[in-house]
Amino acid sequence: MITQEQIPLVINHPLYATDGDKIGDVKHVFLDDATGQPEWLCVKTGLFGLNETFVPIRDASLVQDHVEVPYDKATIKDAPNVDVDSRGHLSAEEERELYRYYNIDWESSWQQANQPGETGWAHAGGLQERERLGRSTDDAMTRSEEQLHVGSESHPTGKARLRKYIVTEEQQITVPTSHERARIEREPVTAANVDEALSGPELSEDEHEITLYEERPVVAKETVPVERVRLTKEQIADEEAISEQVRKERIEAEGDIDETDRGRGSGRGSL
Repeated sequence: MITQEQIPLVINHPLYATDGDKIGDVKHVFLDDATGQPEWLCVKTGLFGLNETFVPIRDASLVQDHVEVPYDKATIKDAPNVDVDSRGHLSAEEERELYRYYNIDWESSWQQANQPGETGWAHAGGLQERERLGRSTDDAMTRSEEQLHVGSESHPTGKARLRKYIVTEEQQITVPTSHERARIEREPVTAANVDEALSGPELSEDEHEITLYEERPVVAKETVPVERVRLTKEQIADEEAISEQVRKERIEAEGDIDETDRGRGSGRGSL
């Protein structure tokens, strides 16, 4: 259990669920009106931390630099939305709703807290937010306001991939070829070739044969690398306007007032 003295160590520290997921940062601690003991953690959740979620503090543990609670992330994020009024007050009805959601027995817890000589959690009159921690009571008010802190986070928007596949296409190439054809050459018998002409028998039968050749196209295929292709990413800078409501405290003064920086005046004013 986190004590009132440990509250300054809880504010602005991360809250982790029982499954190890980070829920958000603790921004407020709500105290019981009757006992003044811490009872609820108010955690900033959602994109940019714009949502507020209530988590029971009774089973929370302060572990080094963060807070752990025995609830999973889905349970905490689905908790009832409570509209805390301008005084930072959580009503008894709103607290009962949160007790029902977290399966905490309201009646037995109330009776135990209010038994004589017992200490515990009282529930008379609702809860009040612990706005300023570690301050001593004096004659000055502290005015606070909510401030927007924005950022960005990455979300997947799509996928791109390279896919290699095979297609077949027709290529036509002209290849020069040649072929042989038989041709008869006749020459008369002369003094120069008469001896060759009379070298055989006077009358005979004979055959002469030659082989004819032709060139034909021959196709061979070779696989060679021709290109390197890869996927890369580029960052495109852009801007997006967002709007959100913030709450600010105002301090009003009544009566005869002397303000050092603003001159003298009487009546009612607002700071």
